[in-house]
Amino acid sequence: AGMAVQVTVLPSPKCLYDDPVQICVAGLQPEQAVTLRASVVDEIGELFEAHAHYRADSSGELDLSRSPALAGSYSGVEPMGLLWSLKSKTPYKRLAKRDVLSPFCVDIEVYEGHGDMNCLLGKCTNERWFLKEGVMRIPVREGRLKATLFLPPGPGPFPGLIDLYGSGRGLMEYRASLLASRGFVTLALAYVAFEGLPAVPEALELSYFEEGLNFMQKQPQVKDTGIGVLGLSKGADLGLAMAAFLPGIKAAVSISGSGINYFVPLRGDGFTIREHPYDLKRMKKNDETGLAEFSELLDDHTDPSTWDCRLPLERSLAKFLFLSGLDDTTLKSDLYCRDAVQRLQQHGREVEFYSYPGTGHLLEPPFLPLCQASMYKTLEVYARWGGQWKEHAKAQEDAWPRIQDFFRRHL
Repeated sequence: AGMAVQVTVLPSPKCLYDDPVQICVAGLQPEQAVTLRASVVDEIGELFEAHAHYRADSSGELDLSRSPALAGSYSGVEPMGLLWSLKSKTPYKRLAKRDVLSPFCVDIEVYEGHGDMNCLLGKCTNERWFLKEGVMRIPVREGRLKATLFLPPGPGPFPGLIDLYGSGRGLMEYRASLLASRGFVTLALAYVAFEGLPAVPEALELSYFEEGLNFMQKQPQVKDTGIGVLGLSKGADLGLAMAAFLPGIKAAVSISGSGINYFVPLRGDGFTIREHPYDLKRMKKNDETGLAEFSELLDDHTDPSTWDCRLPLERSLAKFLFLSGLDDTTLKSDLYCRDAVQRLQQHGREVEFYSYPGTGHLLEPPFLPLCQASMYKTLEVYARWGGQWKEHAKAQEDAWPRIQDFFRRHL
């Protein structure tokens, strides 16, 4: 019998969600075959799980940063594989944190053998938080704003960011809360489908986003070197529009964006950028899966008759960082990004661009598992977002420090 099997998460079983950890198992027999399983239940009761087969070393120990997985949800040496390969039993679910004040509790269990998981040898729980101790979460309902402000502990001043999610999601706070935990004053700003904001507005008003900028500029803990904006999908393009029209924006990160105004007109002071022509009939539905793909909806962006739908990024003196996935099945974000980057470079603007192979539309903070498809509420269809598990996970791990470094340099 010997000593009991111990599962440990180092340096601590409590961490921030974007922290890598070292998962170790001790007290096994030499060369013992075991299965490791990770599971987490999200806030609406959906179970996500992953498993992998391992073999202990000659001293009866396992260290996921050195030991290769032989089979299962992933294979090879993947220290964080149990997290990034988490998958729901129900298809087309996305692991997204709704309440950032509580952690995701990931149970890590070790079972005997590589067959059915009947004999549990040991377990532990990894508490993964979205809010570092001391970070304040402040709901903001000022003027028209529907947002949440996150303040890092201490007097600052800190760089200030506005965080915009995609067009289907209301007010998402988990990326903003993680950024605040990393030392940024961050405003998560809702613009559709939240507290009376329509899911499909007739137009989006630039003045609403300007209110968010003015609010951030007034915060005493925010550095006065200008505000940064980061967005995903439609949020990325709204962030780019802010950079183009609002001189207070000094740095913009576009994740799976386009540099084109699509789906709804954008109204500014005395001008409107119409929506890029598109045709919903070009939505492709897969016969087997029933999943919709949107990548062909927009008319040809190289046709000069559509160029008044471009966001005039070259007007901006902000610094830009574009991130896109080459397996984005929602938007040809890589193609549109190249176009935007080229326009900026022709005007002598500074721009960084990273394009990730095997990566889908929903590029999230690290260790959140890939969501290849989920319900897109705006059109009431299940949408395919794209991405391959391992490549997508690597892209998220690469992009996250890049985003933070970019904002630190330019704010």
